[in-house]
Amino acid sequence: MTLWQGLAGGTLRLLGRLPLPFHHAMARFLGWLMRNVVRYRVDVVKDNLEHSFPEKSASEINAIHKKFYNHFGRIFTEALWFGSCKGENGRKRLKDSHIVEIVNPEEFNRILRENTQVMILQTHAGNWEIIGGILNYTYTEPLLFTTRTFAIAYLPLHSQFWDRFMAQNRAAPVEDLDFDGYIPTQNIVRHVQEHSGKKFCYCFITDQFPYSYSHKHTVRFMNRETPTMTGGAALACRMDMAVVYLRFTCRENGGYRMEFVPITEKASGHSPMAIMEKYYKLLEEDLRNQPWNYLWTHKRWK
Repeated sequence: MTLWQGLAGGTLRLLGRLPLPFHHAMARFLGWLMRNVVRYRVDVVKDNLEHSFPEKSASEINAIHKKFYNHFGRIFTEALWFGSCKGENGRKRLKDSHIVEIVNPEEFNRILRENTQVMILQTHAGNWEIIGGILNYTYTEPLLFTTRTFAIAYLPLHSQFWDRFMAQNRAAPVEDLDFDGYIPTQNIVRHVQEHSGKKFCYCFITDQFPYSYSHKHTVRFMNRETPTMTGGAALACRMDMAVVYLRFTCRENGGYRMEFVPITEKASGHSPMAIMEKYYKLLEEDLRNQPWNYLWTHKRWK
């Protein structure tokens, strides 16, 4: 670790301790800065929106463009705040904030009772950086899995320092509970095999451009042929998992809702592509309802 990396990490940790309203105020400034000063991928975002919503006027696209950057700023500042929610007090801080509310935990619990393993397919919507607090987002009945029976697949960053920083930040609420379920994608198959036959839940973000250019599977998504990652769905089919789509929407008064939408309770009876087609259909429905609520800076259509 270099001196500058240490200073940067320490400063971010201190900022994370500030109240959530402060971070939401900073998010508006950060969104404005990235859109109007830094102009971070503004042309990519505009192009993606215009192709995805050809029926919308230029003024409507511009309004979505602006709202996206406000949302984009929140993703960063909320993630920073989330990283300070450590230990028992941090978990209480997270739960009391109501930053996320799961609207149907009973549906997920039903699926988990009736199946050995569940694959949660997530997207870059809502704030995916705070998925590690999922056990603190229920206010009716608790989810039936624990920190020892839940794993999140991720692609490691090139920088060892920032990869470690982000891993610790994303697992902040469960760090003291010996959470070891933040697993690099290259190790996930071995992990699933080692836990075969045991109650377990896996979470995959699976809407990125495929990691390998050899992928030839495509779906029709937002008016374009879209190269598709099938790893999570293929693993679910192989192990006969139940598969659910994690709907992650924005509340009008701030914060988010999570909803578990069943795709299939017996993945072995479907092909990976059939599962991904349903997944993208659900994602497109969400984007029609909240067009700003997505990571439009990604170059998915290369």
